[in-house]
Amino acid sequence: MQFIKIKTRKFLPPRDDLFKLTDNSLPKLKEGDILFITSKILGIHQGRTLKIEKTSDKAQVIRQEADAYLSKHKVAGHNFILTIKDHTLIPSAGLDESNGNGYYILWPKNTQKLLKEIWVCLRKKYRIKNLGIVATDSHAIPLRWGTQGISIGFYGFKPLKDYRGKKDIFGRKLKYTQSNIVDSLSAAAVLFMGEGKEKTPMLIARGLNFVEFTQKDLYKTLVIDPKHDIYAPLLKPFAKK
Repeated sequence: MQFIKIKTRKFLPPRDDLFKLTDNSLPKLKEGDILFITSKILGIHQGRTLKIEKTSDKAQVIRQEADAYLSKHKVAGHNFILTIKDHTLIPSAGLDESNGNGYYILWPKNTQKLLKEIWVCLRKKYRIKNLGIVATDSHAIPLRWGTQGISIGFYGFKPLKDYRGKKDIFGRKLKYTQSNIVDSLSAAAVLFMGEGKEKTPMLIARGLNFVEFTQKDLYKTLVIDPKHDIYAPLLKPFAKK
């Protein structure tokens, strides 16, 4: 298994062209590759940026972008708003200022549709059948310092390995276990891509013989209705828009 970091030029807000960036930066993709792309350059590609002005109301922008949020005063000691955005628990609805050159960078819209467009384009260009595309961002884990990568969308492969109905080493049948492939790989990808001035907003994972590729959009098989989530009691205080 290989993780291949892709060095690029600066990707510039308020808008830039992702397809030109991949043409100029990507090496030849191979069968079974998975390409990870940061949400930031997907957002810039769509022009999902806002110029930061002295009068900018960041909190208002975050509330508008969020699907649900906690009131700011409930995040004691930190200048963040805890939000749920696109089935993801994330600070500030994914809004980011780092590497934004004076702009707020927002998450892409219709992420699954955008990823499929990229998937179709790259499969055709490199004449390959099996290809995965993942949009990533960093988020915080409760009760832990530091950030960790997570997917905010994916296309081209099955996100889960299902152990339900199979037996453990002592013959006990497993009832609940599903291994989250897409977010586990996203955590590794974001670690290697970095969080600062590395200029490596894309990464190729190669040699993943445990991944099952598909041409179906399986995003809905990954996300959980909050009513059925093990953390449902913690999600109840979030105010929906």
